[in-house]
Amino acid sequence: MELENSFFIDVECRQNNHVGEIICGDVFLSQRIKEEGRIIAVLSDGMGSGVKANVLATLTASMAMNFTIEHREVARTAEIIMNTLPVCSVRKVSYSTFTIIDIEDDGTTTIVEYDNPLCLIMRGQTELDPGWEDLVLESEQNKGKKLRICKFKAQLEDRIFFWSDGVVQSGMGTRAFPFGWSREDLGEYVRKIVKYTPFASSGKLAQKVINMAQLHDGDKPKDDTSCGVIYYREPRKLLLITGPPFEEHNDFEFSLKVKRFKGRKIIAGGTTAEVVARELALKFDAGLDSEDSELPPVSFMEGISLVTEGILTLGKVARILESYTVNSRLGNGPADQIIKMLFESDRIHILNGTRINVAHQDPNLPVELEIRRTVVKRVVRLLEEKFLKDVTIEYM
Repeated sequence: MELENSFFIDVECRQNNHVGEIICGDVFLSQRIKEEGRIIAVLSDGMGSGVKANVLATLTASMAMNFTIEHREVARTAEIIMNTLPVCSVRKVSYSTFTIIDIEDDGTTTIVEYDNPLCLIMRGQTELDPGWEDLVLESEQNKGKKLRICKFKAQLEDRIFFWSDGVVQSGMGTRAFPFGWSREDLGEYVRKIVKYTPFASSGKLAQKVINMAQLHDGDKPKDDTSCGVIYYREPRKLLLITGPPFEEHNDFEFSLKVKRFKGRKIIAGGTTAEVVARELALKFDAGLDSEDSELPPVSFMEGISLVTEGILTLGKVARILESYTVNSRLGNGPADQIIKMLFESDRIHILNGTRINVAHQDPNLPVELEIRRTVVKRVVRLLEEKFLKDVTIEYM
């Protein structure tokens, strides 16, 4: 999402499971509360590994998320979480760590941590001390348990790195790291990767940390390992144009909006591309070779980053986004190319023309040819809710 002083907040987490486990005992959740202009990220590490750890972490992360959305008091939130977790029959304790990061639209960022390794805040290439405070719980059940809290005003190019103890304990017992990857050495590594890849996305930085932790463990993680990164950066802008305007006499005004946009541009729709090319006198060549047997090939137009067919391609974009996970691999087909560009953008503006395409009204055509507006709304919902993109739509 974008802040009033023109940041975009890039939030990503990468994870590795404990060796031999098919499910991660760490749980990461992030949510954008659009009406309040907030983003909340939560990372929880459940005791042990596998399904039991995942259940504890899921319960903790869900409660932490919901209470934070409701602006509940921090100590009360922690008490409720600790008192709700089921007690482990072996160890006789209920245990799950958590990190909660709550970012407001003016850049005010609040971090609450319980028993996760202290997160690292970078201002450019130097570590920032936000002024951590300890909050000691006083209830009979949780007396003496300590939360770490900080609040600071983020600036452009700030980053927050947060992690589970699988990162700082990686390599423990080896000759190189007898006591694990210390917080000090980890900080040194983070400063180095930020220095040498100053514009890397959150996902890429998080993956670098995870890969290094895995290397320390000889490619066999001895614990669930998670690293999350939040990056406050200049928004990268993209315009997605689909469908010609409802009234033909608006074709030129519609095309001018495309011309004036500062950022990358995608046109999804043959008729739409023809309208823009005609009104702006742009060279336009239809493509011949398709990388995807389900879709027509991409075309080429000067000044436009990507030109594809419309409804079928956007329908496939929606399907890929719905099933997409961090392990998914994108190909080179038209829908895949659109998704790559959407992922590489932060603020996405959709110019949605509403002229009816007669070809799509035939009831004998496949269900794929849903009305454009429905498909676009599906794509928007996924981009906003699943990928925390800042999306606006303009109908013409």
